[in-house]
Amino acid sequence: MTADQPYVFHAFEVSYFSAKVRPALRYKRLWVDEVRADYGLIRERTGLTFIPMLITPDDEAWQDSTDIYDRLEARHPEPPLFPATPVQRIAAHLVELYVDEFALIPAMHYRWGSELGEASARSRFIAMVGSEEFGTAAAARMAQARLRLGATDENASAIEAHTRDLLDALSTHFGAHAYLLGERMSFADCALMGPVDGHFFTDLVSRRLLLETARPVVGWIERCNHPNAPAQGQWLADDGLAPTFREVLGAMGRDAAPTIVTGLEVFDRWADTANHGDEALPRAVGSIESTLRGQPLVRFAGSYAPWLVQRVQDEYRALEPSMRARVDQAMAGTGWEALLAHEPRHRVTRRGFDLFLAPA
Repeated sequence: MTADQPYVFHAFEVSYFSAKVRPALRYKRLWVDEVRADYGLIRERTGLTFIPMLITPDDEAWQDSTDIYDRLEARHPEPPLFPATPVQRIAAHLVELYVDEFALIPAMHYRWGSELGEASARSRFIAMVGSEEFGTAAAARMAQARLRLGATDENASAIEAHTRDLLDALSTHFGAHAYLLGERMSFADCALMGPVDGHFFTDLVSRRLLLETARPVVGWIERCNHPNAPAQGQWLADDGLAPTFREVLGAMGRDAAPTIVTGLEVFDRWADTANHGDEALPRAVGSIESTLRGQPLVRFAGSYAPWLVQRVQDEYRALEPSMRARVDQAMAGTGWEALLAHEPRHRVTRRGFDLFLAPA
């Protein structure tokens, strides 16, 4: 690695997944040059138009936020983002799973689900890209995408009830602890910054919600954005989870896990009959029909969720029985039990920037 070159971070302030990666780079105390995302360059380097992208000092292109965490931890193990102990590590993975596979629903609802929210977000997009035409077109695509993600007018009240419960649980927790796992940031905090900072605190409607009802969460945002001042403390001793954090996990898992598991079942049914040789998996493979607090929730089923869930399940199942029992006890009542117990029929593997069905 060339030590005299910075990491170059292609990102946007309004980007969910940029906000998920940015605090990890700051926490690792890396030399980073953040630039406005160059979609042409991103497509050239990755074949995709997803942001963020991180170019390393030795000119590697890293694109997926989860993969970026793994690579950063391997290259720069200190200070650590990943807990070494099983309960805290599995809990952190579940937070990231919630962020990647469910929290986009409330994030897109608050940004695009009201006239005020959409108008303010559209103005920000126009300013961001520097073009009325392209900014308006990009905003229109995102406003439509919220429906494919399951954020509809019909289930708006359920989404808002979920969000209020989550913010209440987070406020209680951050009233007692600086970060999710104690007094040190982890990749769980970085992941949760995606929806909470990248959308909720950036967008007009939800920013007011945070400032009026969840000030401890706003304080946590500030700590995550400036993670090295003051010095970090430690994660809770003895692989512990604060009772207030278990309430956070419950607020996430009871609403999110059933929809995620349904998506895994949709993927398995699709893969049962898929005949695509060694082609990369499509991003969408069907439709999830689930519910959120009694309201219908319909969204696309993707191929990324099985890969992300595998990461959690593989670590969980590799634990010694006594350690797995500790995880089970910690997760009891949070809603995540069914996901940890789910038995997929197919595995997904990653090569480069694409996903593939693993050989049987």
